[in-house]
Amino acid sequence: MTLLRALIPTALALPLLAACTENAPTDPGDPRALTVSSTDTECRVSAAEAPAGNLSFAVSNEGTGVTEFYLLADDGLRILGEVENVGPGLERSLVVTVPEGSYLAVCKPGMSGEGIRTPLRVTASDDRAAVSVDDEDAIAQAIDGYAAYVEDQSDQLLAKTERFVRLYSRGRDDAARALYPDARTHWERIETVAESFGDLDPKMDAREADLEPGQRWTGWHRLEKDLWPQRAEDYTPLSSGQRRALAADLLANTRTLNDRLDGMSFTIDQIANGSRGLLEEVATGKITGEEEFWSRTDLWDFQANVDGARVAYEGLKPLLERKDPQLADTLDAEFAALQTLLDAQRAGDGFVAYGRLSPSEVKGLADQVNALSEPLSDLTAAILS
Repeated sequence: MTLLRALIPTALALPLLAACTENAPTDPGDPRALTVSSTDTECRVSAAEAPAGNLSFAVSNEGTGVTEFYLLADDGLRILGEVENVGPGLERSLVVTVPEGSYLAVCKPGMSGEGIRTPLRVTASDDRAAVSVDDEDAIAQAIDGYAAYVEDQSDQLLAKTERFVRLYSRGRDDAARALYPDARTHWERIETVAESFGDLDPKMDAREADLEPGQRWTGWHRLEKDLWPQRAEDYTPLSSGQRRALAADLLANTRTLNDRLDGMSFTIDQIANGSRGLLEEVATGKITGEEEFWSRTDLWDFQANVDGARVAYEGLKPLLERKDPQLADTLDAEFAALQTLLDAQRAGDGFVAYGRLSPSEVKGLADQVNALSEPLSDLTAAILS
């Protein structure tokens, strides 16, 4: 896999005007001023609808532990704004510019997991002053949202890796196999960012075919081969001690990655290039079926790379719509067309094994990846123009 070192973190001295978290009071008569009560079991929002524009959320923690609040797009992935580390009995505020659409207000008691999700509908508004966002605000919100997304995916990767290695180490292979593609989803969504740490990627995600002479094989795919040995000729299963050692190594590297990603900052060109890079991961690895050679769970990775590319793009979309609305429309259509093809391969909560796809189905996916790649390659230049 190509190491996209363009995503090494750099500082950007822009004020986060569009997603601030000051302790400012809300106006109870303002439909854009919402209150959020986070308890141990509920995420209560004062209204189910609000007009588009600058929404303010007064978040109070009425639970027993520290909580967080997120405003997510309706895909449950893209983060528009967040408030972290709200202790019991405390209140924090979030102000974020939100266009018309469907969203999720999310409280995370204990600051872990997917949180308690409450739908929020943002309706069209005739107040142009309230809805408009200048370029600086759009840039700041895109950067803040993408950094929060990367951190959230890293946290979920760590939590699921901890569960996975515990199952694998104890020989609970059926449960480990079931969790394997789900846990790796969080790696694949931020793969280009993770790959920027050149010392960690080979340890965590190297495939057997990519090993250099003398290189010790560790990471996800080494464990994958041991969990699906039926495709390997004359394979000798790992001993219990070897399993524990490899599992501990994977978990240690995942913790190191999580620490490095904490507080990482980005520029808008890095976000745009990262979106393109994730789609290149699909074109060069997932579409060939080489990534998950033993498990055949390539479509999970395929979807996760597309998720990450789309989240990065959609964070930049408000800026792109002012600079090149035609390109924004094209990207929306091509992402939707690719998602339709992926949805056709779903099975339950996941996907069919990649080997079950016909040659024409694989070609259809490859053609649509190429159809999306071409306009996506213009994204960076468009938003920097």
